[in-house]
Amino acid sequence: MEENSDITDFGFEKVTKNDKSKRVRGVFDSVAPSYDSMNDIMSFGIHRAWKSFLLSQTCLHDGDTALDIASGTGDLTESLASKVGNKGKVFLTDINASMLNKGRDRLFDKCMLNNINYLQVDAENLPFKNNSIKCVSIAFGLRNVTNKLSVLQEMNRVLCPGGRALILEFSKPILKFLEPAYDLYSFQILPGLGELIADDADSYRYLAESIRMHPNQQSLKNMMISAGLEDCHYYNLSGGIVALHVGYRY
Repeated sequence: MEENSDITDFGFEKVTKNDKSKRVRGVFDSVAPSYDSMNDIMSFGIHRAWKSFLLSQTCLHDGDTALDIASGTGDLTESLASKVGNKGKVFLTDINASMLNKGRDRLFDKCMLNNINYLQVDAENLPFKNNSIKCVSIAFGLRNVTNKLSVLQEMNRVLCPGGRALILEFSKPILKFLEPAYDLYSFQILPGLGELIADDADSYRYLAESIRMHPNQQSLKNMMISAGLEDCHYYNLSGGIVALHVGYRY
C-alpha cells in the first residue's frame, strides 16, 4: 500500500515520496504558462464537456461552500463560484505556487474575486474544519498526489453531512478498440505536442505515464469506500478515457 512505503510512482519510475513531491512540483512549474492552451489542444476541447458534467453533479445552491482541490488555472473554480453566488464561498487551492498564481491572475482579470478565496495547500492535509464543505472537487489532480488515500480521507473529513466528493480523472478505456490509438496518442503525439508548444516533452511524457499508473475505475471506487465515503459510484466519459467518481458524506 502506498501509505506504508516510502517508495511510490512518478510515471513509470519508482521514486521516494519526497522526490516525487519535488518532481511533480517541477512539472507544474514548467507547464503553468501554457497549461490552458495545452489542455484545449490535448483534449481537442473535450475537457470542457467533462468538467461541465462534473458541475452538473455538484448540487450546489446559492450560499453554499465549495472546495476545489488542485484548481490549477481556476476554470472549474470559476464555474463553482457562479453556482454558489455572492452569498456562497469557493476555495481555489493548489499545492503549486505557479499554478495558484496563474489561476488567481486569470480570475482577477475576469473580476472573479468576491466569493473566491485562494490558498496554497497540500491536499493530504487540508486546513479546513470537519464537516465544513458542501462539495469538494478535484479535476485531473488526484493522480499527481503522493498519497491518494490520504487525500480521499481528507475530502471525506471536511465534507458536511449530505455533502459530496467529485473526482474527475483520466481512467481506463472500456472500449478495447480505443487502446492502440490511445497509446499512440499518449506516448508519441502528446510528448511531441509538449515539445512543440511548451518546449517540454518530458513533463507531458510524465503526465501520460501518470495516467497509466492511476487506479482504474473500480479500484478508485474501492479506495473512496476505504476512505469513508458512501454510496460511491462512477460515470465513464468518452469510453472510459475519463471517469467521474462521486461519493457522499452522510
